[in-house]
Amino acid sequence: MATDHELSPFAPQVWANKDFTERVRVATHAYMSRGLGYRIRDYAFHAVKLALFVVGWMLFCRLTPGLGTFSNFTQWIFKPTAFQKALLWASLVEVTGFGCMSGPLGLKVWPPFTACLHFLRPGTTKLAPFPKLPLFGGTTRSLLDVALYAGLLVALFLCLVQAEISNRYLLAVVILFVLAGLGDKTIWLAGRVEQHFAMILCFLFAGNWIAATKWVQLAIWFWAGVSKLTPAFPYVVSIMATNNSLMKNQAVRRRMFVNPLEEMGPSRVARIMAFLGGFLEFATPLTLLFVTREGPVLYLGLTFAILLHGFILSNLPIAAVFEWNVLNLYAAFFLFAGYPEVSLFDVGSTPLAIYLAVALVALPLAGNLFPSWVSFLVSMRYYAGNWAWNAWLFHDNSYRKLDRLKRAAPLLFEQQQRALPADEAVRADATLLAFRALHLQGRALGKLLPQAIGQRPYQQFTYVDGETVAGSVLGWNFGEGHLADERLLAAIQEQCGFEEGELRVICVEAQPLFGSTLHWRVNDACRGRLNEGYLPIRELASRKPWDCGPVAVNDRGTNG
Repeated sequence: MATDHELSPFAPQVWANKDFTERVRVATHAYMSRGLGYRIRDYAFHAVKLALFVVGWMLFCRLTPGLGTFSNFTQWIFKPTAFQKALLWASLVEVTGFGCMSGPLGLKVWPPFTACLHFLRPGTTKLAPFPKLPLFGGTTRSLLDVALYAGLLVALFLCLVQAEISNRYLLAVVILFVLAGLGDKTIWLAGRVEQHFAMILCFLFAGNWIAATKWVQLAIWFWAGVSKLTPAFPYVVSIMATNNSLMKNQAVRRRMFVNPLEEMGPSRVARIMAFLGGFLEFATPLTLLFVTREGPVLYLGLTFAILLHGFILSNLPIAAVFEWNVLNLYAAFFLFAGYPEVSLFDVGSTPLAIYLAVALVALPLAGNLFPSWVSFLVSMRYYAGNWAWNAWLFHDNSYRKLDRLKRAAPLLFEQQQRALPADEAVRADATLLAFRALHLQGRALGKLLPQAIGQRPYQQFTYVDGETVAGSVLGWNFGEGHLADERLLAAIQEQCGFEEGELRVICVEAQPLFGSTLHWRVNDACRGRLNEGYLPIRELASRKPWDCGPVAVNDRGTNG
């Protein structure tokens, strides 16, 4: 029989005896060597899905005379109906859960798509934006919620099968999207309210919808650039690059980190890459903003867009944002190369202009300055690493109480245990812990852990990232920490009834723009808030991912 020294560090019997520091140290070194460990078949799944996304769009385009054929692709790709169908098709794909955060790279093993299964099932957990609103409130899905969501899917499909997209179907999409989101705000986020919904409103109400959608697209790039003005972004780049399975050279992987065995902060190479990425997100909109005709400015702006989205796609990033990046590239060419002469000031609708000012300026600005107020998606803070996040800590086997919920899928680590050999399942779960701990904000985990578990050994707890809790309990997740915070905890407690100490949740808010601290809270499912305080970003930057120690700055409250 093999001894513990002869077994893999991820052998279940070995792993179970390791404390937090040992687990994170082993897991982060494993992450550096092969990322989250995705296989060729995982990437093949997403490649096929992306191909089907493009083919599906072309098939819907074929229902419009003159569109959708391979032979004259370059002649019809810039037709307005072709772009409208691309956007509506992407909306249908995303709101059903077949787009971002689906499949292996979306932290789903089986089933690979959960949103539509969850949203179409009465009794599943939801997060209504106004919990006490008659007809729409509550914490579980009603038949009305299901009917509104199903109606939204039908309305989107009817838009796509028309030769010319009718305003009455677009209006139905808008109304049903708003009503479905009143029942569950998760649907608003899954349907990409900040981009897809805004563009659909432009189709419907703008005097010149191409001018209006240009504003939406420019805002997507610009605020993404603003979100990179944070010390967290270089950490994202080093983590994203080393998760890329195309990067086989171990020396190159190690160059993403400073002192990769003992510190694992972003290296100079990663910081340069982060600077260039942020530059492209500003350069793309600030160049295309001034396009009025074909010429050098247009070509430069499109080059920036290709470099930006090409870099993201080439890194095969977690979250499976492939369709979204392809759509944004198409939008760049359609809006600015196809119609360079359309002025940004030809929106032609004062009410829509007011809406765009709120949705594209006021809300993103508020979300960057006060991140707890606004979803990071609505704030357009994409892939910045500066997100709210949560650590769920289940004592012993208390996570099994979640089986009392109606869900489309169990927790991710349970899916992995069913699909993978034991060692590989442990490794997959461990490297997700490493993924979180390597981020700048994630280094708060070891700092706050004693606040959550007290004197009990870490080995008695099952760590589950809030991202995967939301994916299981709400049916959809996309890096939105507000979906797995105290509101979800309360909804789960209402249905599962955890005893005191069985479930502790650490919640960490994003860093405000120009701010220097992170607001954190520790909650018990039964007792509620136990403690809260603020952590300086500077202190987190000095910590190793596996450091574990008590909070000693700006904390207030009583430990449970």
